[in-house]
Amino acid sequence: MASIQTLSDSDRRAVARWALACAERVLPLFDADEAAVEEIRHAVARTRAYSAGESSAADEISKRLVAVKAANAATTPAGAAAARAVAQAAAVAHMGAHALGAAAYATKAVSLVNSDQQEAVQEEIRWQLAQLSERERSALRLLPQLGTDSSGPLGVGLLSRGTLGATIREIQAQIG
Repeated sequence: MASIQTLSDSDRRAVARWALACAERVLPLFDADEAAVEEIRHAVARTRAYSAGESSAADEISKRLVAVKAANAATTPAGAAAARAVAQAAAVAHMGAHALGAAAYATKAVSLVNSDQQEAVQEEIRWQLAQLSERERSALRLLPQLGTDSSGPLGVGLLSRGTLGATIREIQAQIG
């Protein structure tokens, strides 16, 4: 039985667009060697193609960890978070819950650059929410609340703590 965090292929394609928008907003923070930068660019292009129906989930699932590896080449913590936002967006083809991970890592990147400005974090979350279409909101509402289902990224783990967890909880509260 598939996890409730997976979502249908149609829902995953819808939320992939939003996840990528969140990730691309902070992508300028990513700085690494040319090979890693190119891997992140490819992940962005593949996620865009998946969202548009131009590639299959199977194609994307086989490549979803490439951006995770590229994030390790980041020269700053904020850049690593930005690359992880792209990696989460790319992983939406595998499991829809990763869309919330993309938004969370984008917010983490913002928080690392603006460590003394909590308002910057809140502004990022407001921006993310404003980018959601009603279709995307509906799909995200199908996901379990953070920490209530262990069969995917929204279980009790990395995404449930700190800025990542706070961002996901805020988004889930706002989309109701």
